[in-house]
Amino acid sequence: MEFRDLTTRVGLWYENFMKNADPRTEDWFLMSSPLPQTVVIVAYIYFVTRLGPRLMEKRKAFHLKEVLIIYNFSVVALSLYMCYEYVMSGWGTGYTFHCDLVDYSDSPQAVRMAGTCWLYYFSKFIEMFDTIFFVLRKKNGQITFLHVYHHSIMPFTWWFGVRFAAGGQGTFHALLNCVVHVIMYSYYGLSALGPAYQKYLWWKKYLTTIQLIQFVMVTTHIWQYFFMKDCPYQFPIFIYIIGLYGLVFLLLFLNFWYHAYTKGKRLPKVLQAKTWAHPYNKTNGQNNSEITNGNGFHHDKNE
Repeated sequence: MEFRDLTTRVGLWYENFMKNADPRTEDWFLMSSPLPQTVVIVAYIYFVTRLGPRLMEKRKAFHLKEVLIIYNFSVVALSLYMCYEYVMSGWGTGYTFHCDLVDYSDSPQAVRMAGTCWLYYFSKFIEMFDTIFFVLRKKNGQITFLHVYHHSIMPFTWWFGVRFAAGGQGTFHALLNCVVHVIMYSYYGLSALGPAYQKYLWWKKYLTTIQLIQFVMVTTHIWQYFFMKDCPYQFPIFIYIIGLYGLVFLLLFLNFWYHAYTKGKRLPKVLQAKTWAHPYNKTNGQNNSEITNGNGFHHDKNE
């Protein structure tokens, strides 16, 4: 009886909770409930941490150069498209970069913004292939806790974003993340092409600065909410989540910056345990100690 009462209470709580959800996105793919995505995320975690490495244990690593080239430049193209859509659906057509509320109407622009948010959410599942490629190439040492955590928590939290707040000021970090992805995955794609293209990667030294700028912009933008006298943003919980993650990773990155540049040291061991190395550049014999890849308010780092 106690278990039945508990399930009943949970069911009633969930039903009341979902009453506040955006009806426009209810019938979209993976949006009916958080259960389907949870199954996918759990399967992903199990495969990259247990099943995959076990299956590859006695097999040779796959040579995925062509696949990685296609994958990286596909992510670049998708990120460019999402940048355009975010700009055209709000950030370049009316948003103030101050107190921007979610538009729940059925206007073409509001629906376009919601659709862009869903596409960004779905792109997080595509990015899980980052880890799957690690497994297939037997780069298990690069599959760290933070890497798996990042690729798991991003789609999970963004499900709630699409269902409850598909638009407004909570999407600024997504726009910035898409811009950074264009740059970072372009670098990965060019690196995967081989040594002949290394001469075109002179801008590698600026990638760390780009990351720092991203963290500062995300944190500054979202934290201004706490200094506004009157901003009736519909779901402040998302502001707190984005603000917390933005601040934590800004501090983490500043710590890296200090040790890597000011003191001339590599990333401290305490942070090395929370980093992962991107395979594409190691294939070409490059040092990735200064490359980081930020994703929204959850960031992974390439060492």
